[in-house]
Amino acid sequence: MNTYTDVNSSSPSVCDGMVIGKDGMAALVDALIGRGFTVVGPTVRDGAIVLAELESADQLPYGWGVELEAGQYRLRERPDGAAFANAAGPQSWKTFLHPARVRQWSADRVGDETVFTADEPPPVRYAFLGVRSCDLRAIAIQDRVLTGGPHRDPVYQERRTGAFLVAVECTEPGSTCFCVSMGTGPAAGPGYDLVMTEVVDDDGHRFWIRGGSEEGAEVLAELPARPADPATRDAARAGVASAADRMGRTMPEADLRELMAGTLDAPRWDDVAGRCLTCGNCTMVCPTCFCTTTEDVTDLTGDHAERWRLWDSCFDLDFSHLHGGPVRASARSRYRQWMTHKLGTWYDQFGSSGCVGCGRCIVWCPVGIDITEEAAALHDWTQSRAAGEADAP
Repeated sequence: MNTYTDVNSSSPSVCDGMVIGKDGMAALVDALIGRGFTVVGPTVRDGAIVLAELESADQLPYGWGVELEAGQYRLRERPDGAAFANAAGPQSWKTFLHPARVRQWSADRVGDETVFTADEPPPVRYAFLGVRSCDLRAIAIQDRVLTGGPHRDPVYQERRTGAFLVAVECTEPGSTCFCVSMGTGPAAGPGYDLVMTEVVDDDGHRFWIRGGSEEGAEVLAELPARPADPATRDAARAGVASAADRMGRTMPEADLRELMAGTLDAPRWDDVAGRCLTCGNCTMVCPTCFCTTTEDVTDLTGDHAERWRLWDSCFDLDFSHLHGGPVRASARSRYRQWMTHKLGTWYDQFGSSGCVGCGRCIVWCPVGIDITEEAAALHDWTQSRAAGEADAP
């Protein structure tokens, strides 16, 4: 079980940390904006907690929580006024680091010539406020996928370079969360510049905040803060430990990589294919899915054309299209491709699982397909098959 641990705990300043209140949170947003960052964080909009640019800490979702279930998402008011006591929303930080639409170049016909212009958007430095432990791991996974090999994605690399990450440890998991099963939370792992744990009790509403980088320590020094007291630290640690014991979902206790490789012919794939709409929602909300395609468009005159890079999904029938037709024409083959890659062959490509246990694919599936339920069913099938073989004469 992933209980509370301090990153870089050898440093007293990181281990002990400081305590800020709501005024300190406001000062944090102001300090980041003052340093030239575009601050992005959670806010309430359109009946959900979404990620958007923040102009002040007043836009944070104070007093809002969420109710989650397979295929269901609903906001609810919280009497305690907590800002981060809500599980992951429909977006992840992938929206900003690996955007859904990127124009790569444009072309214009000028006389007898065609002039190509590479798209060079203005540089932006992001500060992400409220990065959950699962999403912190997801960013690390996308770092490996998109910049960790010989072929790097320049769009991702430019947006990722210099990004400032303020992690928030979870104290109230959603009913679809299973980060403990994947070893990604609820305590924050490495990779942050600052990390906070929210505490709301009889002693007030406050945040235990610690630095994780030199720049993080510099920002922390600018905030109205006081040294962390033992009561706040203990309450924060207890909240994270309690969250680890209250996960709404769990993966089966099995080697998921071996499970995926050994169940390619399981009848469960036919069962899930009968429910799956192959809409691709799970890949769109997943914080680690990275596939893209390209699309060329032109105006009505034919004198101007553009090439765009767009998110793509392995659930799209044309995703595996080769000469003669798609390689994976059935819903069964496409769902199996997604799940076996996410939980299994991702290890072969990138050395880790592609799932961080955020539960978004469960919540935003229109028919409520649950990846933990499907994994458990496959595990049960292997167990029953093994038992049958053992009983055979």
